[in-house]
Amino acid sequence: MDNSRDGGGAVPEGVRLRDVVALLEEFYPVHTAQSWDRVGLVAGDPEQSVGTILLAVDPTLDVVAEAVALGADLIITHHPLLLKGIHSVATTTAKGATITELLVNDIGLYCAHTNADVADPGVGQALSMACGLIDTEPLQVTEDQELGRVGDLPEPVSLQQLATRLVEHLPPTAGGIRVSGPAAAPVRRVAVLGGAGDSAFEAVRRSGADVYVTADLRHHPALEAREEARAAARAGASSTPYLVDAGHYATEWLWLPGLRDRLAARLGGSVDICLSSVRTDPWDFVVGAGGPESHHSENHPTDHGGMP
Repeated sequence: MDNSRDGGGAVPEGVRLRDVVALLEEFYPVHTAQSWDRVGLVAGDPEQSVGTILLAVDPTLDVVAEAVALGADLIITHHPLLLKGIHSVATTTAKGATITELLVNDIGLYCAHTNADVADPGVGQALSMACGLIDTEPLQVTEDQELGRVGDLPEPVSLQQLATRLVEHLPPTAGGIRVSGPAAAPVRRVAVLGGAGDSAFEAVRRSGADVYVTADLRHHPALEAREEARAAARAGASSTPYLVDAGHYATEWLWLPGLRDRLAARLGGSVDICLSSVRTDPWDFVVGAGGPESHHSENHPTDHGGMP
């Protein structure tokens, strides 16, 4: 691994929390986070020793329990615990119980969110690599920071092949991957944005992408994007971009292995760095999912007086 991108020399033995924080803020400068975000050290004494670090997408109670079981001294997550203001840390609330468990067990918590989204390498590059893109560039610039990526595949593949490749790289979730577009349609130029991405459709259209890989696509923005593409096709243009909703948790989880490698390269063998085994995607199972052919089934509820 090329450590020149990571800056200075090795961290000395006897790692303290402040040493890890310094590395994280070198990798993901706090000032590059979006103005609405809340990143940085949430809990912990900068002088406490760090022997085991747990990496996760979300600082949930189950992740904290996993850290306790591992004997971890620090949890690093992508999503903030305290993005919105709270007025109580009583254990009768989830955030209060989480903070209490962290403090009682002397576990630090550090969050790198939009500053990790815009970093190089960061969330966007990790998702680009999972898609197999080369020669990527920023999808858009927000508050003077590059957000999302767009690039090309070495050669065209079908939309289904791209989605299948993503399944092989993403952690499994109950919802899997949702795709809008013909399975056999050829795609080469791909725009990606980890996490919620239906606010970036204009940037995606400007990028000339054949397909947009993101997450949390709501019904109306996604439907309008596909309708606009179909209208353009009737006028002789392409019916792209097609859409791939690969899940919020899954698209951002891809960042964790790279963070593990970067920390390990700088901390050496002095600290154990573990990827959380807790799936913090909120969905547990799916019932009644079906492909496009199911929409025309004789058993469709609207054919029998059911609710539309």
